Amino acid sequence: MPTVVTREALRELIHEGAQLAEVLGDDEYTEEHLPGAVHLPLTRLTAGLAERVLERRRPVVVYCWDAL
Repeated sequence: MPTVVTREALRELIHEGAQLAEVLGDDEYTEEHLPGAVHLPLTRLTAGLAERVLERRRPVVVYCWDAL
C-alpha cells in the first residue's frame, strides 16, 4: 500500500539511505526531476531495468504525479 510522505520526511529517508526513483515520462523527468532521482519510466519499467538502476539493499521511494 502506497504511503504519502512530506518533503521533510522524504529528505530524512534519503539522508538515511533511501533511493528516489521517478516513474515520470521522459519529458517530465527531463524538465522536472528531483535532485538525485533515478529515472524508471513507468511505460518501460521492467524487473530488469529496476535491477540495473536500483541498489537492492536500499529502500526505494517512488515519485510520480497525477493531474487528476
